[in-house]
Amino acid sequence: MSSTHSLPRVAIVGRPNVGKSTLFNRLVGRKLALVDDTPGVTRDRREGEARLFDLRFTIVDTAGFEDADAASLAGRMRQQTDLAVGDACVALLVFDARAGITPLDKHFADWLRRRGTPLILVANKAEGRAGELGVAESYRLGLGDPIQISAEHGEGMADLFEALAPHIDAPVVESDDDVPPEMPEIPDIPEGPLKMAIVGRPNAGKLTLINTLIGEARLVVGPEAGITRDSIAIPWEYHGLSVRLVDTAGLRKRAKVSDKLEKMSAADTKLAVDFAEVVVLLLDATLGLEAQDLRIADMVLSEGRALVIALNKWDVAQDQSSLFQGVRKALDDGLSQIRGVPLVALSGQTGKGLDILMKAVTETRTKWSRRVSTSQLNRWFESALDRNPPPAAGGTRIKLRYVTQVAARPPSFIIFGNRTDDLPASYGRYLVNSLRDDLDFEGVPIRLSFRGGKNPFEGRPRK
Repeated sequence: MSSTHSLPRVAIVGRPNVGKSTLFNRLVGRKLALVDDTPGVTRDRREGEARLFDLRFTIVDTAGFEDADAASLAGRMRQQTDLAVGDACVALLVFDARAGITPLDKHFADWLRRRGTPLILVANKAEGRAGELGVAESYRLGLGDPIQISAEHGEGMADLFEALAPHIDAPVVESDDDVPPEMPEIPDIPEGPLKMAIVGRPNAGKLTLINTLIGEARLVVGPEAGITRDSIAIPWEYHGLSVRLVDTAGLRKRAKVSDKLEKMSAADTKLAVDFAEVVVLLLDATLGLEAQDLRIADMVLSEGRALVIALNKWDVAQDQSSLFQGVRKALDDGLSQIRGVPLVALSGQTGKGLDILMKAVTETRTKWSRRVSTSQLNRWFESALDRNPPPAAGGTRIKLRYVTQVAARPPSFIIFGNRTDDLPASYGRYLVNSLRDDLDFEGVPIRLSFRGGKNPFEGRPRK
């Protein structure tokens, strides 16, 4: 086993009792750190060799940060944390999503920013609905999107991998065998209620559609408190399917239209997307497709969410056939990175087309959640390489060895090989399109990344 001192170092930091030691144990694979509900159990730095898919690094578990006199026990704990962060190539700032953001979390974030060490915000205990409010609160720290995990149950490890990978070099694959390294299985994600958001420009008809979907009487009962004070989550059932409808703009009264409306709408849309599985982008059929619609669609897909586009007010639209084909073509041109996003015509006023909408939503969620068996995935991979081998960069062949699926929702894959940095972007697009066509991922976002070991002779003088 390699010495931990020769590997990149990652520090786990955060206030006491947020699950740092549980995450440490998860990454190391053994219970080296004592885990207890009592704050301050970890007093010194604890190190171990961690492996996350193909990443290997030294993970450092630190005490909960205390702003105390240096001569005290709490002060010495703070000094140990300071040293661990100084030695690390990246720090994981962990907070408890169920408890939300505390003043100490904010103090930690400000302190880490001054240190200058690259920082990844990690929302632990984020499984289920109990952590949603804390995740939403974390945006106040100004550290971007938090990586949502459950260290205890192993959820979110693929997302953590994607966040860590840019900071840590992948190890060289020592064997010439085209056999992937041992990978943990993708954990099963409980289906739970379908989390569905309806977004769109003002006056697209969101409120009317929502009222028709759930029934006006149901709304009068009073929607439960949702993700933030400004949002609403409505539980309802569609033919026995449990659904949580997330809405941040359509169900509450707005102030007068002002210069702030565009910013407010953008913020509301982003928040709804963050907590959805499938996003329905509602268009006004009487106005057609506009540039703002394409920007919203692109944002949804960039966030990795499943997308369905609905043409509302279809009952009063003119020249329906020409309109539908025109919007379909504009979508395919404007969202060229993802072909076949479902397009549905409906009327929120009359209810016509709502069954077709919900069928598209459930089918898209199924594709978005799919896991492909390793054997099926590598049969596809061999066929894709046979049809179109990787180009030879600089006269030297690029060899792609194998592929593995590391996550679902959205489907995420890693391809291993040599000299993958030399692959042109067009070849990556070819593989993504082939994945989509051959393995039934049409219309959903796919994340594909490449990993390759460094050339051990690079930079050495020739003899």
